[in-house]
Amino acid sequence: MSGTALSARSVVASTLLGTVPPRLPARLLVAFAAEFGIRAGTTRTALSRMVERGELVHVAGGEYALTGALLDRHHRQEIGLHPASRAWDGSWEMVVVPSGARSSRDRAALRRACAHLGMAERRDGVWLRPANLAPDRLPSAARIVEAQAERWYGHPERDSSALVAELFDLEGWSARARTLCETLGHGSNSLADGFVLAADALRHLVTDPLLPVELAPPEWPAAEFRAAYADYSKSYQASLRTFFRAQLSALG
Repeated sequence: MSGTALSARSVVASTLLGTVPPRLPARLLVAFAAEFGIRAGTTRTALSRMVERGELVHVAGGEYALTGALLDRHHRQEIGLHPASRAWDGSWEMVVVPSGARSSRDRAALRRACAHLGMAERRDGVWLRPANLAPDRLPSAARIVEAQAERWYGHPERDSSALVAELFDLEGWSARARTLCETLGHGSNSLADGFVLAADALRHLVTDPLLPVELAPPEWPAAEFRAAYADYSKSYQASLRTFFRAQLSALG
């Protein structure tokens, strides 16, 4: 079993985040959480509290499905796994916050939304990225941006490759991706350990800045990392389905 202590909420959330569509019967979520040493009553309490917080909905057949911010996160993961970039014409997307007082809550929400949209902060109130992604991506994040800021498109006077290197930690992201690629290739010894590895890899994968090929550094590992995760996930999900079938058979 994994040495990483996980809460019932974390196990439930991450399990559904890795499921397409993101919904599962309560008894399977309870059975899987037991693999982490989490008692059934603890998991069922977590399910109820997640419904109260607007993170889950209880649907027909005793299933729970993601909703709210967790469902938005699931959508971001799908974009990270299956990016839909477009040909880059050299332009950049820019978000500019007008002057004026804003609450700390609004500022934090805008920062999260811009980060989710794959943008990096150039200075306070100015966010940038190459305009190679669909402008209507992630509607929930886009609505937050539109409520607080202005969106512009233009061409920088300076070299775009140098600007990308300043905005994004490309070296750090690349090094972590390569380490995870190697770890994914070794697999895992248990469902619990495999779960933790898959969650770690997916969290890093969705932070890929999704650069246009023209601006990606040499030997940029994003495609390799995405392929390694896809192979690992396919194998792990097959093991998880086997576990779920065994649980359903035992429960009748």
